[in-house]
Amino acid sequence: MATSRFPQTDLRRQVGSPRPKTRENKETLCRNVLIYGHCRYEDQGCTFSHDLNKNNNNGTQSDMSKRALNVESPSFTPASIQPPPLVRKATIPTQAASAPAFTPRALGAGAPVLAPADPEAAVFNPAAIREFTPSFDVSSQTGVNGSAQDAAVPYDPFAMAAVGQSLPAAPYNPYADDHGAMAGSSSFFQPQGAFTTPLQPLQHHLYAPVGPHREDLMPYHRMTHDFFLPEKIREELQKKAEASLQIIPNSQLPQLDNYHSLVALDTTHRKNANIFGYPSWVYKATSSKTGHLYCLRRLEGFRLTNEHAIRSVKEWRKIDNANVVTIHDAFTARAFGDSSLIFVQDYHPISKTLAEAHLTPGAGAGNRFQPKGPIPEPVLWAYISQIANALRAIHSVNLAARCIDVSKIILTDKNRIRLNACSVLDVVQFDLRRPVHELQQEDFLQFGRTMLCLAASTPPVQLTNLNASVEQMSRSYSTELRDTIVWLLTPQQAPTPKTIDEFVRGIAGHIVAALDQSQHKADELNAGLFRELENGRIARLLMKLGAVNERHEFDGDRAWSENGERYMLKLFRDYVFHQVDSNGNPVLDLGHMIRCLNRLDAGTDERICLTSRDEQTSFLVSYKELKKQLGNAFGELLKGSKQGRGF
Repeated sequence: MATSRFPQTDLRRQVGSPRPKTRENKETLCRNVLIYGHCRYEDQGCTFSHDLNKNNNNGTQSDMSKRALNVESPSFTPASIQPPPLVRKATIPTQAASAPAFTPRALGAGAPVLAPADPEAAVFNPAAIREFTPSFDVSSQTGVNGSAQDAAVPYDPFAMAAVGQSLPAAPYNPYADDHGAMAGSSSFFQPQGAFTTPLQPLQHHLYAPVGPHREDLMPYHRMTHDFFLPEKIREELQKKAEASLQIIPNSQLPQLDNYHSLVALDTTHRKNANIFGYPSWVYKATSSKTGHLYCLRRLEGFRLTNEHAIRSVKEWRKIDNANVVTIHDAFTARAFGDSSLIFVQDYHPISKTLAEAHLTPGAGAGNRFQPKGPIPEPVLWAYISQIANALRAIHSVNLAARCIDVSKIILTDKNRIRLNACSVLDVVQFDLRRPVHELQQEDFLQFGRTMLCLAASTPPVQLTNLNASVEQMSRSYSTELRDTIVWLLTPQQAPTPKTIDEFVRGIAGHIVAALDQSQHKADELNAGLFRELENGRIARLLMKLGAVNERHEFDGDRAWSENGERYMLKLFRDYVFHQVDSNGNPVLDLGHMIRCLNRLDAGTDERICLTSRDEQTSFLVSYKELKKQLGNAFGELLKGSKQGRGF
């Protein structure tokens, strides 16, 4: 066995306190005395000191009492019953006695300070802090939230009458248009009367639609006009239709051979012979041969001396251009009490001349027009492009317009113009026999003067100084527009004449812009036409249902429409058009009618319940079956009709 590392004498169990190595241990108090109060090895060789009072010179009695916990320790005495100078220790420095009273920052300088009666209460007193009460009065002038919360409550929280009196006069409404009107109100909700308006924001999307609506959209997404023409286009077309059907009762105007129901379109009642050399009048008339409406231009007091003059109108029939009013015929008449020359051309309802659209009538005798306002440059370029298009079509057939004036160019739609009365001077001045090339060069001059009148807002009568008008026009418009008008007003330089093709190449960029605008307009009209496409389908369905329903006798059967498939169609008619509410009042829901007819036209598989008026018979049938039944019933009627193919 290995020898132990330590000597045997060190491994023996120690008896009593550890053996001191030096004589200094006699001055150290024995631990057994400190723990148990006595040492049982005191008489068996413990070398430590066992006298508690022996080391009083090295510490105070209070320190010994902290280290020695025995029966001889002093008894515990509460500090509060001892004299304060001897027992209580100071916890606040002496300098704090002269320090000012603590004031919270939120209270400010003007807030009242509660002075505590007890010096200890100044340090922290929870009873002196009031509960925070939020304030929602935005009209208050308080700068910091909670600055006035420590004040006395001005009302009883449990008395509602006092609460209502202490509320602000008019809460702020961010949705109101007129905030001043709310000053005299004591509540947010105003009384609704005959002369009061609600201050709540109007919920425009929460209306009840009266027209059709699609199934996959909410009611406020669609309105009636979404399924028909837009209101603006509808209003314009209705005005044109009203003007086309306008008649004059007890009219004194005569009836011509092939035209009747004449309506005077001139409202000036003033004879003007500046353009044609003869007073001219314009009428709307209906053709007795075709029933179409035409515009008749009458030259008063004209006597035809050469019959070949009227034949020149036939050349104008070859022109089919969107910017030229089509000429159909010319003849003489004495129905007005004189010898008159009448031109027949297309009728464009509620059209205006450029003079009426951009120049207002004046009061002066020699000044017929006064400026109405500057015309936007894109509009002028649109006019230039359209007139150039018209002249190109006219010059290509070896003719000349000879009548380009603000009083003879009509505006039929938005920025859409047409040259009017172009063939009149060919008949009136037929005997002069002027060369066509010379007349075409005059077209450029008239073209330039017309555009200068519009650009400078100057009436034709006052356009005497062209240079001054061009200078005035150049202040408001671009250099390109000025150069274009100057090119039109400049006479041709021999031997190279000016041509319309050369002019068109110079304004090609603006012609493309005008083409883009016209295509956008066509797209808008096509969209409106597509909406009206459903109306034709519904009209055909209504005609078929009207031909089948309530037919009392067919093919010898007096109750033909009350039997078999026709009876279901009758109940379907009641389901669509004759619905009533719980009180028996008729329900006129246009959306329900159009929705049912569209499903019938499509032949969907959706089923509906058809009930007789006496509520004794009910059928559960799909739209697909109803469509087949309607086709069969109408087919029977077609077999018995000799003129049913055109339907």
